[in-house]
Amino acid sequence: MTATTTRRSSFYYEALGIALQSILAHKLRALLTLTGIIIGVASVVIVGAAISGMNSYVVQRVAKVLGINHFMVARMAHSGELTEEEWQRMDRRNKRLEWDEYDAVRRRCPSCEEVGAQVNTRLDLRRGREEVLGVQIAGVTANMDRIEDKTIEDGRFLLPHEVDRAVPVCVLGMDVRERLFPLGDAIGRTLRVAGAELRVVGVEARRGSMFGQSLDNHVYLPITTFGRLFGRHQSLQVHGLGASPESFPLAIDEARVAMRVHHKLRGAEEDDFGLVNVDEVNQGVDQFTGAIAMVVTPITLISLVVGGIVVMNIMLVTVNERTFEIGLRKAIGARRREIMLQFLIESALLCALGGVLGLLLAAAVSGAVRAASGIPMVITIGYVVLALVVSSLVGILAGLYPASRAAKLDPVVALTRS
Repeated sequence: MTATTTRRSSFYYEALGIALQSILAHKLRALLTLTGIIIGVASVVIVGAAISGMNSYVVQRVAKVLGINHFMVARMAHSGELTEEEWQRMDRRNKRLEWDEYDAVRRRCPSCEEVGAQVNTRLDLRRGREEVLGVQIAGVTANMDRIEDKTIEDGRFLLPHEVDRAVPVCVLGMDVRERLFPLGDAIGRTLRVAGAELRVVGVEARRGSMFGQSLDNHVYLPITTFGRLFGRHQSLQVHGLGASPESFPLAIDEARVAMRVHHKLRGAEEDDFGLVNVDEVNQGVDQFTGAIAMVVTPITLISLVVGGIVVMNIMLVTVNERTFEIGLRKAIGARRREIMLQFLIESALLCALGGVLGLLLAAAVSGAVRAASGIPMVITIGYVVLALVVSSLVGILAGLYPASRAAKLDPVVALTRS
């Protein structure tokens, strides 16, 4: 190690020690100065945690509704936003899906592990004095539990022969089970739907809610039984499950081609059906939360700039208080560069300390929000790094003018100000 390197290392070590002594000598002033930095860093990290938590929450809810590697073909389905004109055009163009479409996709999608069908309506259900409003009645094929990755808490899901023979059985969502069968096991008991007595064979595990809407207010019954009760005039939804994440895009392409061939669409003709897959929904969620982050994060960073102005003001006060010290150091050979670095180090250390305290505050607030409300708050390394880097830059920039002013002091004049 050369003499120059040793001297430089000694200078930085000494400068850091002086900066710490200065901060500890004025603890209350330092804490008040750091308030803006602490709040700024905490705001950035908390906002980032809320945005990341919302993204995670929606993706998890989507997975609960749609499963993984799952796509759906329906008459009206779209993963993004549509204008009213686009929706009306789709409504005029798209055809109702029948059993033929389900058979076409099932035959012509070799990359699909499962292909199923579903049709929905809503009813108010009553049992004795109990009533559940707006229950989703879903007629499904027997493989929909695998396609949508359903978890059955009690009993079982529908069986293939029950679908083939239109057996009057059903599987309940947890809300329906708790409201209509509050005093005991629902398995083996009957529920009247559209005038027919259906035997309960299973209860799905609770899935929770999404944007305030319950995901447990439903009843599954064989799609053939649904046809007998409600007729076959409703348009089907065709659901597919990719065998693996790698083959999932191919499965979607095969399903689209199967539908286009069945509908005799050629060349550049638009699809006359809707197709949605989980990946597109998740990408849409990522884009939505990313747009929120681009708008909100710069606003929260403004508080760091305000904190930097406070730091600059305190550093100017510090320079005035230590004028004699600066003059003495320059008189014994300290260079302007070293004086300037001394105050820059002190300013950066102040803001770095504020950044650490801001992170601790953000962790405490995020934990409290998560515990009190159940809202997911996910602190990500990206927002932590962003907050710390910006706070450090603010510290350096806030210290530039005071440090420059200190470095330009005339040692003779400075020594006379003792």
